[in-house]
Amino acid sequence: MVQRVIVSEYKNKLGWKNKLHRLVWLITYSLFFRFTINRLCNGWRRFVLRLFGAKIGHNCSIAPSVKIWAPWNLIMHNHSLFAENVRIYNPAIIEIYSQSIVSENVFLCTASHNISSSNHELITTSIIIEDQVWIAADAFIGMGVTIGQGAVVGARAAVFKDVDPWTVVGGNPAKFIKKRIIKQ
Repeated sequence: MVQRVIVSEYKNKLGWKNKLHRLVWLITYSLFFRFTINRLCNGWRRFVLRLFGAKIGHNCSIAPSVKIWAPWNLIMHNHSLFAENVRIYNPAIIEIYSQSIVSENVFLCTASHNISSSNHELITTSIIIEDQVWIAADAFIGMGVTIGQGAVVGARAAVFKDVDPWTVVGGNPAKFIKKRIIKQ
């Protein structure tokens, strides 16, 4: 059986309005976000993101090197943090709840392509990061994933399925390592 992928027939469902918004965002990001001083200008970066439709809670921290594809699809609850060089590819919503940390070089990806279709069209699904989560350095979080409350995603993990609350996962693909127990 001969099968064919016809990439030339691919149609971008996001359209020109989205492309125009992203162009304006990219210019603003380059001029008024990327080259700001790290801790000193955190309030300014929150302000710029809010201008583009991001919902940013109280005392959130976003490093200047964070690359956000669509700020209007970003929701950050109080006291959440994106560290240096986090890449946020969010044609769909990414929501990070309170007291959660996304460490350096993490990639959050809400889109892929339908590999079962000859047109290879774009598919999108949100990512949810619940309260008190830590996503360690260099991790990849795929589309449609929910990271449960208090979970830890180990460094360099690749997460393609939901992570249960108060667990530690790691590896590629990420697998359960142990329960997370906080000792006083």
